[in-house]
Amino acid sequence: MSRAARLAIAMSVVLLLAATAGLACDETVDGRTSLTAATGGGATTGGGAKISLPAPQPDGPVSVEKAIQGRRSVREYSEEPLTLVELGRLLWAAQGVTSDRGGRAAPSAGGTYPLEVYAAAAMVTGLRPGVYHYLPQEHALEMLSAVDIRGRLMEASLGQACVGDGAVDIIIAAVYERTTERYGERGVRYVHLEAGHAAQNLCLQAVALGLGAVTVGAFSDEQVQSAAGLPAGEQPLYVIPVGRPSAD
Repeated sequence: MSRAARLAIAMSVVLLLAATAGLACDETVDGRTSLTAATGGGATTGGGAKISLPAPQPDGPVSVEKAIQGRRSVREYSEEPLTLVELGRLLWAAQGVTSDRGGRAAPSAGGTYPLEVYAAAAMVTGLRPGVYHYLPQEHALEMLSAVDIRGRLMEASLGQACVGDGAVDIIIAAVYERTTERYGERGVRYVHLEAGHAAQNLCLQAVALGLGAVTVGAFSDEQVQSAAGLPAGEQPLYVIPVGRPSAD
């Protein structure tokens, strides 16, 4: 074998090893920690795997008035999973795009849209357990990790059992700078108002779907950020467990 041929083979081996090592490393996509899937079908990298959600329907069998009347904090759930359609409607109600101009379901000061919504899913038919980032413009999910983090979220939420028992925990986080850059310190209030609008929309949609939900605000910000892999600039404001109400 010629010297040139030996060099070519050696270079090919080096490149192959480098590519393999790259697959085993964690990367960051758009500021979010993404967990890599090496060879065993582990977690999927953020920014790569996207799941399109079924298009939301503009009407339903429950009126706004009935949904308002029926809204209660529900903390006990059955083991029956949610459907992907139901999860999509919940996320759409919180932050879905509802106009051709990009307006969303919840009002936002100056259209600054500081909120980011995540689903820590565990029991959703057709969806692998893991952490997903909701993409409003695409009405799709971006998979960030294939790990059920409900236990960690429950621990972060002072041991509240409902957080560990829900079929999915919805996390509403905020990037305050998107709003405060325009409105200064007053923008902090606007962000909190918007989070409340989004959470109420989600809770009313849960009632309309026959689901139970409860808004949780007592938690360690740092632990929720760590469990969900939130970027440093995003502050969690709500953890909202959702499931089918227990018959007990």
